[in-house]
Amino acid sequence: MDGVINFFKPRGMTSHDAVYFFRRLLKIKKIGHTGTLDPNATGVLPICIGKATRISEYLLGVDKEYIGELTLGVSTDTQDSDGIVTNKSIKKVTDDEIKSVFSSFKGNILQVPPMYSALKIDGKKLYDLAREGKHVERKPREVSIKSLTIMDIHNSKEIIFKTKCSRGTYIRTLCDDIGISLGTYGYMSYLLRTGVGNFRIENAYGMETLQNMNNGQVLDILIPLDEAISHIERIDVPDGFYKRLVNGALIPMGDNYMCSLDNSFRIYCRQNFIGIGNILMREGCFYLKMDKVLL
Repeated sequence: MDGVINFFKPRGMTSHDAVYFFRRLLKIKKIGHTGTLDPNATGVLPICIGKATRISEYLLGVDKEYIGELTLGVSTDTQDSDGIVTNKSIKKVTDDEIKSVFSSFKGNILQVPPMYSALKIDGKKLYDLAREGKHVERKPREVSIKSLTIMDIHNSKEIIFKTKCSRGTYIRTLCDDIGISLGTYGYMSYLLRTGVGNFRIENAYGMETLQNMNNGQVLDILIPLDEAISHIERIDVPDGFYKRLVNGALIPMGDNYMCSLDNSFRIYCRQNFIGIGNILMREGCFYLKMDKVLL
């Protein structure tokens, strides 16, 4: 059983809880997730099973899509609805001010990771330090807000929005920062992840559906390894190099890979997905080297 399941994570479940759920469900130990989704958020969480755990790193960096709600006038220590209220404001803002500030957050921005996050500093997770009452200085990190669209504004206070963003973006922090930019406060009152790369919410499976499936039905919904990372460019290698490929030997390539030295590729031979490979340059010539054989 090797592949990826597009899991709809319910609210209240951690990403690690999701892994344990699948280990119990499928009686398989080799299971992993593809990046943390907040416990209070729902939505798409691809789960890697069997050999697919070896491709999880190639899913970590894909863009994420969300629908969220920002509530103005209040801030919390966790920047979401689960936290303790730390500040309140009675300042009123207009819809036009909200639209203007939202527009200013599109593109590359700097974010300070929240204290209540799984990010590690000196080997310790920030949320563990936060629960101990400790505050650690965090360096701002650049993230990319690819799109940010307001869907609805209610009473100039609750804003429903959708966004597409890069890896490492904290929607909680985005809400907090927007509140501050409006001269008031704000927290993330709702979050639904609607997409992780090519994994879409409309094709996701919830806990109850999965629990009612037998092993054959689960196999039917498994997304094959190469399909799960279809955002990675494909290279087809001539049939004669098959044995050298699977044994990890260097394969001579043409001269069209100058711009591809830092990229990974899905490698196919004899119409089979072999695994992940990289282009190397040796003595002025380009070679293909398998990084992970997944046949």
